[in-house]
Amino acid sequence: MAESNAAKWVYTFGDGKAEGDASMRDLLGGKGANLAEMCALGLPVPPGFSVTTEACNWFYANGKKFPDGMKEQVEAALAYVSGLMGREFGSSSHPLLVSVRSGARASMPGMMDTVLNLGLNDETVAALASEAGDERFAYDSYRRFIQMYGDVVMGVDHEMFEEILDEAKANGGYEQDTDLTADDWKKVIESYKELIARECEEGFPQAPIDQIWGAIGAVFSSWMNQRAITYRRLHDIPPEWGTAVNIQAMVFGNMGETSSTGVAFTRNPSTGEKALYGEFLVNAQGEDVVAGIRTPQALTEAARIASGSDKPSLEKLMPDAFEAFQKICDRLEQHYRDVQDMEFTVERGKLWMLQTRTGKRTARAALRIAVEMAKDGLITKEEAVGRIDPASLDQLLHPTIAPNAERDVIATGLPASPGAATGEIVFSPDEAEKLKAQGREVILVRVETSPEDIHGMHASQGILTARGGMTSHAAVVARGMGKPCVAGAGSVRIDYNTGEMRVAGRTLKEGEVITLDGSTGQVLVGAVPMVQPELSGHFGTLMEWADNMRRMQVRANAETPADARAARSFGAEGIGLCRTEHMFFDDERILWVREMILAENEKGRREALAKLLPVQRADFVELFQIMAGLPVTIRLLDPPLHEFLPHTDEEIAEVASAMGVEPDRLRRRTETLREFNPMLGHRGCRLAISYPEIAEMQARAIFEAAIEAGAKEGKTVVPEVMVPLVGLRSELDFVKARIDAVAAEVMKEKDVKFDYMVGTMIELPRAALVADSIAEAAEFFSFGTNDLTQTTFGISRDDAASFLQSYAVKGVIRQDPFVSIDVDGVGALVRMASEKGRATRPGMKLGICGEHGGDPASIRFCEQVGLDYVSCSPFRVPIARLAAAQAATDVELSSTA
Repeated sequence: MAESNAAKWVYTFGDGKAEGDASMRDLLGGKGANLAEMCALGLPVPPGFSVTTEACNWFYANGKKFPDGMKEQVEAALAYVSGLMGREFGSSSHPLLVSVRSGARASMPGMMDTVLNLGLNDETVAALASEAGDERFAYDSYRRFIQMYGDVVMGVDHEMFEEILDEAKANGGYEQDTDLTADDWKKVIESYKELIARECEEGFPQAPIDQIWGAIGAVFSSWMNQRAITYRRLHDIPPEWGTAVNIQAMVFGNMGETSSTGVAFTRNPSTGEKALYGEFLVNAQGEDVVAGIRTPQALTEAARIASGSDKPSLEKLMPDAFEAFQKICDRLEQHYRDVQDMEFTVERGKLWMLQTRTGKRTARAALRIAVEMAKDGLITKEEAVGRIDPASLDQLLHPTIAPNAERDVIATGLPASPGAATGEIVFSPDEAEKLKAQGREVILVRVETSPEDIHGMHASQGILTARGGMTSHAAVVARGMGKPCVAGAGSVRIDYNTGEMRVAGRTLKEGEVITLDGSTGQVLVGAVPMVQPELSGHFGTLMEWADNMRRMQVRANAETPADARAARSFGAEGIGLCRTEHMFFDDERILWVREMILAENEKGRREALAKLLPVQRADFVELFQIMAGLPVTIRLLDPPLHEFLPHTDEEIAEVASAMGVEPDRLRRRTETLREFNPMLGHRGCRLAISYPEIAEMQARAIFEAAIEAGAKEGKTVVPEVMVPLVGLRSELDFVKARIDAVAAEVMKEKDVKFDYMVGTMIELPRAALVADSIAEAAEFFSFGTNDLTQTTFGISRDDAASFLQSYAVKGVIRQDPFVSIDVDGVGALVRMASEKGRATRPGMKLGICGEHGGDPASIRFCEQVGLDYVSCSPFRVPIARLAAAQAATDVELSSTA
């Protein structure tokens, strides 16, 4: 058993003094640290003490036992609080009553348990009634305590207490809890105690010291309840943090019409407006405000008028308490330099502060608050930029489901691409395109998507797949298009033949309406109200500040004019990855690509490539023009050939007709090209080596387009040609020689000199290991971390979702390595290749173009390694800009610390 005698487990606060402060949140939890801080500031805080998070961890490490020495420290702290309050814990004449609340270092609202009015029993309730001169108040407080303690500590279902209460109201002909008399409450209390005696081995404890140990143990135990575990997983809170327990002298908001309790924010958490925001209830305790049993009242007259309420505000009803509270709100916001979320109680006209913490807020409110606080001089611009969670900007860039909308959730998958979309179910990309042409909105539902589905994905409002992960084809393409996507919804069964999807015992047919929430992964039945995105002036201001702070450039992954224009509108500084294969999937072009692949000799391939050259060149001209002299990195053809091959008899017949060959002959040729593991097969530079004419055609299209766009725009275009999947220096040498030869030909033919760069993607571990040698030929490296993660882990990203979720739940991994870069493994290869590359070629341009380029944690790593740019899907460009600024500021601060 661990040593515990010498440890300090308990920290007191009260009467303007405290053993802790706001900096001790890791030990005292956020609530305890802030109570100590408010107390030290001289604010009216009921005295109390905090049991530390270390005690919680000791409790779990030692079979749910309390550490030695903690009993004596708790009893001493109770005596200290009793002295300050002029009361005694357990006294039958002047009893001290306390609240027992949880408080982790990170705010987890509603996730753990609370007990109020602890210390009441059959004797002390009479003393409380006598002191207060209000028997009804005392017995109401006692029944609340028994109900909370019975539920939280003794495990009796909350609904069983509610049934007794409902029966009492029905028997008395009452509508509200407040209608019950003291005698009514006495009967309810006896029924509550009988319920506990029936349901538990031991009855309700009458000794207050037994009550307090039961409550402390229950709060510690609630750290591992299911809702707390789920919340921690969703918000990346480690279980080893533990929770503190805060025990505080009770003050009563239910002592009559001069008492009240409420919650407030120093600014509006939805809009960011600088105005007190919150609500309160007269003659109530804290849980009544959030329980929804009674309708709360507005704090301010302005809020009351705006809501149309006829119930008086706190400002009108208790002006002295309101004025004192307003001053405290201003002081706390100035002190903490951030929006505060507070709880307060007014007991017979006297104001008490029960809690303050940093207020949670929407992304829109966070932007406004940060910008206005910086402009007011309360925080610096760097702090303003640092306070915005980059990922939260998704809320501003896509439609979202209205906060009060009803949700009929039938399935949950991975939140693969943010935003929300509603439409009719379609199972075929062709049908999606057809209905879009008719002006109808559709959701494309597929088992999984392939590059051939791209037209249907483009025509859809959103995409739902039964298989695939966060970096599956559907996820990557949807993010690039800015369309919501729910991927890997494994409970959904899709039957293309009958045109049905079945889930949770329900069947939905083609044409029925569903809604996708790509931010949560939920699939909902029917149409749901949406909130449309608006990029406010505060967004532009903050992004301008961020751009002035960051070192790395932010480019976009884009290959269509629409993607490129969207990228520019979001502030992209070039294209970091143009995937040329995505340009080939419309009906006419894919036919020519198939002709090229299935040709049996070089002559046949060159004839097909000749048809592709002008359209490829036109594509590049448009991209260069949109980017107007900004860098554009174009990746040569990369995907496995099987993605282009005809599959159905109809497709084979179409290609055979175009090529003038028999379908059977073509079918045999198709079979010879199929691969067992195409992701590790004939793709990338391997294609360019087997069929150099492909790379030659693409290089010619790039160089001719650069000349044409440069002439049209009057800007110099310096294309960056990227050779994919290089593992050997000799592979790059071979392909680069063909590219250089084509460049020389074009310069001679056009009588124009132009600059260009040839580099490679580092996406194989071997390439990272020999990066110094590869850098002798490559002028830049771009890290393709999607494939580098696959090949380092030996995991197929399209199949990984099924077990990586289980890994995360069981604590085997903290993060999906396809979502956030694996710093220790994949990151080590990136760092090694960067150092080796720049050792060979000082100042070598380095970037990242995998999905990690839009992940804030991965961007932080890229800053640490010293990459020159990150590249991500267009709709993640603002996120990357903000994350890059935060990373640059953090690295700068750490280097000067």
